[in-house]
Amino acid sequence: MKTRISRKAGFTLVEIMIVVTIIGLLLVMAIPNYAKNRQIAQKNTCISNLRVIDTAKQLWGMETGKGDNDVPGLSDLVGSGLYIKVEPRCPSSGTYSFNAISEWPTCDAGGGNLHVYSGDN
Repeated sequence: MKTRISRKAGFTLVEIMIVVTIIGLLLVMAIPNYAKNRQIAQKNTCISNLRVIDTAKQLWGMETGKGDNDVPGLSDLVGSGLYIKVEPRCPSSGTYSFNAISEWPTCDAGGGNLHVYSGDN
């Protein structure tokens, strides 16, 4: 009498453990990169917002004949028919300071030195 070996399709426990280990290793490598890329994207968005604010300040100063030491208010720059339609928001929950026309706008995210626009970025 011959014994028949039944071959059922499926994976062994070792094969499943190897696949799970490989997926785990890939996640360990990918998660820090994701967090870093997210922080870089937030910083770039904030710097872009600061650039828009600076442009709006300069236009406001030229059109209204203001001096270098005049500071525009939110109502001077943001609103329907003004220089910026909607108030920009920092993606890192920072607060924008418009400052005087001769100064760069700032963001206080990260203790004030995380998001910096100086005209060169």
